[in-house]
Order: sequence, then C-alpha cells, then structure tokens
Amino acid sequence: MVVWLVAAALAVFAATRLFGGGEGGPAEVRIDGGGARPTARSNTPDLYVHVAGAVRRPGLLRLPTDTRVAGALERAGGPTRRADLTAVNLAAKLQDGQQIVVPVVGAAAAPGAAAEPPGSQVHLSTATPEQLDEVDGIGPTLAERIVEYRDAHGGFGSIDELARVEGIGEKRLATLRDALQP
Repeated sequence: MVVWLVAAALAVFAATRLFGGGEGGPAEVRIDGGGARPTARSNTPDLYVHVAGAVRRPGLLRLPTDTRVAGALERAGGPTRRADLTAVNLAAKLQDGQQIVVPVVGAAAAPGAAAEPPGSQVHLSTATPEQLDEVDGIGPTLAERIVEYRDAHGGFGSIDELARVEGIGEKRLATLRDALQP
C-alpha cells in the first residue's frame, strides 16, 4: 500500500511539473508533519492524505485522524483564487491514503455538458451524476449512489473502493477500471 502511495505521489509530482503547478510556481512533493497540536488523544494515529490541484502548496500531508477536508486544504496553504470549492465536500472526514483534488473553475464540465471524449477517463473526485451516467455500466441510479458515497466518505482513494458502493460487484468494477480514475 505504501509503495502505491509513493508511486501515486511521484506520478502526480511529475504531472504537475510537466503541466505546471498552478499559482505560486511548480508543486513540490513533501510530507508535512508540522502543525499538529497535542490533544488529550495524543496517542491517536495520524493519517496521510494527498492534496492536489488548485491549492497553494499541494503535497502529501500528515494530519490527525479527526481532520476534515477543510482542515487539509488549510494545511495545504488554502485554495488558489481559481479553485472551484463547490466540487469539493469540505465537511467530509478524511481517510488514510485519500487524495483530495481541488479543480479550477471550469475544469469540470457543468451538468448537461457534453460527455467525455472517447478514451478519456472520468474523475470520481469531481464527476457529476450526469457525467457518471455517461460511462458504460453506470446508469442514473448508480451514478447517484457513487456521488452519495463520495460525499459521505470524502472521496475515493482508489477505483477498488467503488466495490463498497451498492450495485457494484467485481464484474462491473472490472469494466469500470478503464473508464474511471479516483
């Protein structure tokens, strides 16, 4: 699991270096362990989350387990001026290994917009029910369940997590792997 997290972090690092890191210069991969305040539950384990997209200091963060998405964004320096916070559930509790992607305004297609071009992958972290409905193997009811799960659990850490959504078994998950990304 750790190897996959490191590989994912390196892939995101390479992509942000190649395509630019948004406002404030290129992004850097860092593990931010500072800023945790001691509490009565000081023996509570920490979790690691990857914050990417339209934030001032994207990277890998170490946070207390009771942190919400809003706290992670704050630790990442806050959103940039171009961030679309309506696409992010700021109140969701974080999970270890989770990736939080803050899109820029206009990056995610609005409801009713044209479907994704053939061969492109839909992002589970930002897709609308309408965009998910366009994916082969997902209908309107399943699309709503996926968005409900995402909102309740703070996003998807991996495609495999889709198996926890009612109506997605191993066969359907196998067909969705090529069309979706976390």
